[in-house]
Amino acid sequence: MAGMAEMNNNASGANLHINTHRKIVSVSNGETDLSCDDNLEHKAGGWFAEHCPIWPGQAHFLKVEKVLFEGKSKYQRMMVFQSSVYGKVFVLDGALQLTEKDECSYQEMMTHLPLCSIPAPEKVLLIGGGDGGILREISRHKSVVQIDICEIDTMLIDVYKEFFPDIAVGYDDPRVTLHVQDGSEFLQSVRNATYDVIIVDAFDPIRAEHELFGTPFFKSASKALRPGGVMCIQAESLCGVIGFLLCSTEGPYVDFKRPINPIDPDQISGVAKQPLKFYNSEVIIIHENSWESLQTLV
Repeated sequence: MAGMAEMNNNASGANLHINTHRKIVSVSNGETDLSCDDNLEHKAGGWFAEHCPIWPGQAHFLKVEKVLFEGKSKYQRMMVFQSSVYGKVFVLDGALQLTEKDECSYQEMMTHLPLCSIPAPEKVLLIGGGDGGILREISRHKSVVQIDICEIDTMLIDVYKEFFPDIAVGYDDPRVTLHVQDGSEFLQSVRNATYDVIIVDAFDPIRAEHELFGTPFFKSASKALRPGGVMCIQAESLCGVIGFLLCSTEGPYVDFKRPINPIDPDQISGVAKQPLKFYNSEVIIIHENSWESLQTLV
């Protein structure tokens, strides 16, 4: 597989330490080591822990059964390990990105919230999402004829294909075209009103002071969408549940609370090998009630 020769699949040493914007600690025999350095080391049976300043006072711990892969591309550092409860886990620059057990809750919501909100979407752009899971979910929609994805790191794609084939299966859809290019640059080259849906899975939840607000990114995305087109971005976590920011361009009204393009949760279509696991009519009802409650609260 292309790019796999660059990978270092050796795992040895003690627990994990990496110095990033998210502090990674290791726990062994009940004792926590909060020191950070530039060494990336692991120990089977140890613990992976992620602490992020966005959620102070808490950390996410996963028991490591075996480190399957660690390596570094031109852009970022990657690790895959087998956990005791969540299946295989992918870590990027020290930050937990995906687990086999619950990836469906993110991929399905990120995809079907926007695609089910408009009638018969045909052209979809995905920025980021190199794991292929969102591609897998987009493939369920029979009306879609064109799926473009911008992912700058081909090694990341290769790692997902090697260790997470049921997620990376999204690349097998013949409607998919991979653009190895920065998403912002790609948007600037896109003709106006090209896409029905743009899904952005390229960065963590954004806030008002985020650097993206000082760039032409959103302006370029708006121009690339057709009238009444929809964009979906990961939003802030509310009560421990990942949120999603949905917006539409001027044109036909889009009611995100009441999807008009429903998808059968039991259907298996596209390259997906299993029915939906998370997104269904009950999720929409909860979403609608939560929306009304939030509006009332505000």
